[in-house]
Amino acid sequence: MDMGLRGKKALVLASSRGLGKAVASQLALEGADVMLASRSEDKLAAVKEELLALGGGGRVEYVATDVTRKEDIAALIQTTAEQFGQIDILVNNSGGPPSGSFESLTDEDWERAFELNMLSYVRLIRGVLPHMKTNGGHIVNIASTSVKQPIPGLILSNTFRTGVFGLAKTLSQELAPYGILINTVAPGRIATDRIRELDTARAEQNGVSEDEIAEQFRKEIPLARYGEPEEFAKAVVFLLSGANTYITGASLVVDGGMVRAL
Repeated sequence: MDMGLRGKKALVLASSRGLGKAVASQLALEGADVMLASRSEDKLAAVKEELLALGGGGRVEYVATDVTRKEDIAALIQTTAEQFGQIDILVNNSGGPPSGSFESLTDEDWERAFELNMLSYVRLIRGVLPHMKTNGGHIVNIASTSVKQPIPGLILSNTFRTGVFGLAKTLSQELAPYGILINTVAPGRIATDRIRELDTARAEQNGVSEDEIAEQFRKEIPLARYGEPEEFAKAVVFLLSGANTYITGASLVVDGGMVRAL
């Protein structure tokens, strides 16, 4: 299948590692021009070289960006448009908020999570719209399985990731007249640094090893294993590609069947 991505201009957030890097890699393999963004310039430079070595033929650039700063987002979008001439694809992504119970979290924790996991998505979508309204575009917001089933101990994620899905569902109607498709993809237990960090925290709380925690989760996953970042990325890239012409406002759970909710 021709994914129709060669020459498309993509902006991928939090792309120096984990799920964002995996999505950026798949886009680069398909021949898209990819703008990387995260806070670490050193990591971005290394990922740029990795993506160019894949041989997809597209350009790879990067801008060090803190998505909690609106001026950084504005500069990122301006640079992407100047470098690539247009923006066809936006992949909203951000690091997960800290774990904790309702009573353990402060106002500052809530404000930080809102800026990182909700407001940054709003600002980035608002910023790319002028570049997509003429020729259409594809937006994917990376969230969490908490959009379908709350995760114990992750009240910040449960709150703001669900808000991201509500935002995308609403925008799917507002943006449809411009040919802009927007979807939410919810990763489950994908083998990234973020999941390892959560497993470590849970292991410490329960006085057991990380391996025991991972084994408990594997028993809850019908496919009996954690997913690989590349598997997640391929699902995202389909939604971003020319092969997707009629899916918008959807939430796609990529979790090996772990979530039981309909």
